Amino acid sequence: KPPRAAFFDRRIVAGLLVNLLSSICIVFINKWIYVRYGFPNMTLTLVHFVVTWSGLYICQKMDIFSPKSLPVRRIMWLALSFCGFVAFTNLSLQNNSIGTYQLAKAMTTPVIILIQTTYYKKTFSTKIKLTLVPITLGVVLNSYYDVRFNVLGTVFATLGVLVTSLYQVWVGAKQHELQVNSMQLLYYQAPLSSAFLLGIIPVFEPLTGDGGIFGPWSLPALVMVLFSGVVAFLVNLSIYWIIGNTSAVTYNMFGHFKFCITLIGGYLLFNDPLSLNQALGILCTLAGILSYTHFKLLEHEEGKSRLAQRP
Repeated sequence: KPPRAAFFDRRIVAGLLVNLLSSICIVFINKWIYVRYGFPNMTLTLVHFVVTWSGLYICQKMDIFSPKSLPVRRIMWLALSFCGFVAFTNLSLQNNSIGTYQLAKAMTTPVIILIQTTYYKKTFSTKIKLTLVPITLGVVLNSYYDVRFNVLGTVFATLGVLVTSLYQVWVGAKQHELQVNSMQLLYYQAPLSSAFLLGIIPVFEPLTGDGGIFGPWSLPALVMVLFSGVVAFLVNLSIYWIIGNTSAVTYNMFGHFKFCITLIGGYLLFNDPLSLNQALGILCTLAGILSYTHFKLLEHEEGKSRLAQRP
């Protein structure tokens, strides 16, 4: 294997590892903040994006990357889709059971494939499409015991899937279209999304008093919120980097893997109950992810050998 390819592979593994550790870490920190301090959900997301932008500002001052001037109108829809993704994901969680919420999230992968095939003329082999079967089956096995449908919940879940899929596709498409890297794009999108979020937060959450963004928060609560912002900086940056260097579908497959790891971690570390159906669901999902990885690596090698054979 050429050293450049090996280096590239190592970078992708490192990026996935940073995302895995920071994503699992942020789930537990956020849960702690919600349960212990009752900090509002969307306000926390706003803090995360403000800290992300601050972190990127420090990075560019340290010459880690050079900002590229981008017209705001070119990333307006990306920033808006992020706000929609946060709002509808929260509304889906509030109006649905955990099982329904997880099942809806699993639909993001096929919707991304549909968007990329229809609008971006990207092709996916039948083998890759078939790996969605065990993954979806795994999620169904994992959550069917807790799936309950209601009209409002279904509307929010459907909108959540559509907007999340668009957001993830655009994260990759905009990096290629505007010829920017993950840091350069996030540097512009983070403040824009923060401004939009600030506009919709009052609709969902109080601004003052108990549980409001300007409420009387204790020092430990503020320290934890700031710490979660630093972890979110790593999460956001690694998401952009993974999608930019692989694809939205690969990032989604990795999301299913993280879900399995979280369930297994909950069972091993916190003695969370794990039924036989859930165990089978995890095995099914992992089998699908392994198949996807195997076929993607085969396609990557075939592509490289075709390039090498060209005169």
